[in-house]
Amino acid sequence: MKTHAKDLDECGRLSAKALGFELQEIEDWQCCGGTYPLAKDEIATKLSSVRALVAARDAGQDLITLCSACFNVIKQVNNDMATDNDIRTKVNNYMKLDTPYKGDVKVLHYLTVLRDTIGWDKVKEAVKNPLTGMKIGGYYGCLLLRPSNVLELDDPENPQILEDFIRALGGEPVIYSMRNECCGAYTILEDKKIPEKRSRKILTNAQDMGADFLITACPLCEYNLSQNEMSKDVPVYYFTKLLAHALGLRDMEELQ
Repeated sequence: MKTHAKDLDECGRLSAKALGFELQEIEDWQCCGGTYPLAKDEIATKLSSVRALVAARDAGQDLITLCSACFNVIKQVNNDMATDNDIRTKVNNYMKLDTPYKGDVKVLHYLTVLRDTIGWDKVKEAVKNPLTGMKIGGYYGCLLLRPSNVLELDDPENPQILEDFIRALGGEPVIYSMRNECCGAYTILEDKKIPEKRSRKILTNAQDMGADFLITACPLCEYNLSQNEMSKDVPVYYFTKLLAHALGLRDMEELQ
């Protein structure tokens, strides 16, 4: 979010202030780990997330993320610290915290702040450039919704939060069958043909259902989809860029 995904960050910050809240960056933050470790005894790769959680706890604040992957990893690690005594004990012993961490922090995605704290009606009231006539597909990918019993963001099979977001900005949401399928994720590092094939299916499906463009909350999804030739016909943007435009903070030309 400081380099290739800086628009996701900058537009998110600008829009937050316009809607009445402010994002305060954690000092000395580290990568969340990138992927959630599935091995039960894997402790070391959880530590970066725990450090962020402890920083939020010590600041007396909720922990909000703009990135689907970060949200997925941090919230799953937070759940481990709240529910798994073995993991909690090992992590706290390793980190030698003055006050042991027990999963106390509320982990939120930026979208849930808009939905549950600000409210779609308030977002709609703040819109200065409504997206009238725009047919927009929300691309969830796989990390924003699953595992649903831990992330608790939306229904993993029939999510609505991106569609409600689009409606609040005055656009017309497009429902297509591959909106919550994986784009290929980190397989881009191993074999570019995998995300190329999957991204083409996603973009073709969205186009067939009438989408002018897609929005996503994940930097990796945005990268994989935008690298595909189909993105010339169906561009892909961060949801915060669209929000900043609708709120009158960015011109539409700046989305290109």
